[in-house]
Amino acid sequence: MAAEGRALEPHASLERTPAERLATNRLGLWLFIASESFLFAAVISARFYLLGTETPEDLNQALGFAISVVLLTSSLFAFRAETAAAFGDRKGFVRNISATIGLGLLFMVGVVLEWREGLEFFPPSTLYGSVFFTLIGLHAFHVFTGVVALAAVLFVGRDGRFVGPDAFWPVEGVVKYWHFVDVAWVFIFPTLYLVGGS
Repeated sequence: MAAEGRALEPHASLERTPAERLATNRLGLWLFIASESFLFAAVISARFYLLGTETPEDLNQALGFAISVVLLTSSLFAFRAETAAAFGDRKGFVRNISATIGLGLLFMVGVVLEWREGLEFFPPSTLYGSVFFTLIGLHAFHVFTGVVALAAVLFVGRDGRFVGPDAFWPVEGVVKYWHFVDVAWVFIFPTLYLVGGS
């Protein structure tokens, strides 16, 4: 047993460099986003399976378009927040992530208005209403969790903790999730509002 005489360094092989940790974090995030994409794809597919391209005339397309613009604009501010954090601009990070949160909350107000109209014209007891509220509710939940995550990053990082090229992973991760939520809406909006007609 020659191994008895050698001194072993415990856990030396388990230590990873910051670059390896970052690569693992990014891989985990992309796997999470891929799994969430399958969830949205399943619900969107269910809409077409159950309803074909049937869409009620009472849909408020102007409201749907307005909240789409709000959500997509929030993605621009999220990108600017991530860029500011990466380049060490604490004030730019705080300003842009705050704007992203505000626009996310404004989108949620639009969703409440959307639901109020939906309850009047196509309640959940109807087939379209069931699909509409399921898809909008699923997305609204993701927007809500995104706003909470953005607020957490803002709260913890407002002192500059996440600012700089080696420290901004929390901002990057949350912003990539926010972009995913926006891309999901890019598919949901036409699925509910623009496809087909009665």
